[in-house]
Amino acid sequence: MAPASKNKQWISAQDGLENLKQTESEMPVPGDDEVLVQINTIALNYRDTEVVMGLYNHHKTTGGPTKSIVPCSDICGTIVSSNSSTWKSGDRVLSIFNQSHQSGQIVAEDMKSGLGLPLEGCLQEYRVFPASGLVKKPDYLTNEEACTLPIAGLTAWMALNGMKPMGDLDAKGQTVLIQGTGGVAVMGLVLAKALGYKVIITSSSPTKLTHATELGADHTINYSTTKDWDSSVLSYTSDKGADIIFENGGALTLRRSFNCVAFGGLINCIGYLSGKEDAPGDRLNTNVLALMRNVTLKGILNGPKDRFEEMNRFMEGKRVRPVVDRVWEFGQAKEGLQYLFKGGHFGKVVIKVA
Repeated sequence: MAPASKNKQWISAQDGLENLKQTESEMPVPGDDEVLVQINTIALNYRDTEVVMGLYNHHKTTGGPTKSIVPCSDICGTIVSSNSSTWKSGDRVLSIFNQSHQSGQIVAEDMKSGLGLPLEGCLQEYRVFPASGLVKKPDYLTNEEACTLPIAGLTAWMALNGMKPMGDLDAKGQTVLIQGTGGVAVMGLVLAKALGYKVIITSSSPTKLTHATELGADHTINYSTTKDWDSSVLSYTSDKGADIIFENGGALTLRRSFNCVAFGGLINCIGYLSGKEDAPGDRLNTNVLALMRNVTLKGILNGPKDRFEEMNRFMEGKRVRPVVDRVWEFGQAKEGLQYLFKGGHFGKVVIKVA
């Protein structure tokens, strides 16, 4: 089917969720080794809310966009026009977050290729992508499930496997501690269980902890009623601690993560929902905290294309299904982002476009 003559999109001046505006642009045209993708579904990330509010400023990228930008990055789409030998019309595809990050450790130059800042994002009906900026959609997933993989899926995958060589997926009887029940957290839960890890998960919501148990969580902790949740982790693991931690809290949780990580363990710094500044009175130097239990502290900035494809192969083999909390229509994108920002979701929030 031929594309429409106009392309509906949402534009942000990075001045607040309430000021997001729906507009139209000319239909984009693919150049050499590029494809035009009709966007079917978009998964929202906390990063998107920060971009729209003008708060995503802790990465120092260069060559960025003007103040106004189309936000969002994670899509499942259908190629409608191809100038590449890699893809043909009708292929179902997923976006890569940092478009130039193809393999190995991310470098500063790759940060200039992030969708939804600094590059134009995906909260629109059509977008042109370089052929190298896409991966094949796993056939068994719905469009709503598949669009959750570029950031939440791959970030969780890298937190579990990024310190291992490609192809080494052995869980070795290890325990993973996951903080919260947002998009990366719940993806981490389902992937960790499929890989064979024991999983501890925290939340302040008894209902969400019940959902986590239904998805296979081995131990749950309500951090609103168990303030010293780090002690609970140590107790559950017979004082060994968690081998891998999804550190999604930031300022108010990092110290407790150091307290309950296993010797030689890995703390993945993923989110900062409790803040970006240290809690008052909790100023022990990070060097000392890392030395206390011989810990690796690793920042996670998503992952490369080859690890994305590795994850998709694993998921297809195990039929792992992402958890979608709620689907909003394209015209409700503003409401969807506001819903995500409030933090009541369990899993991923998705916008249906096509």
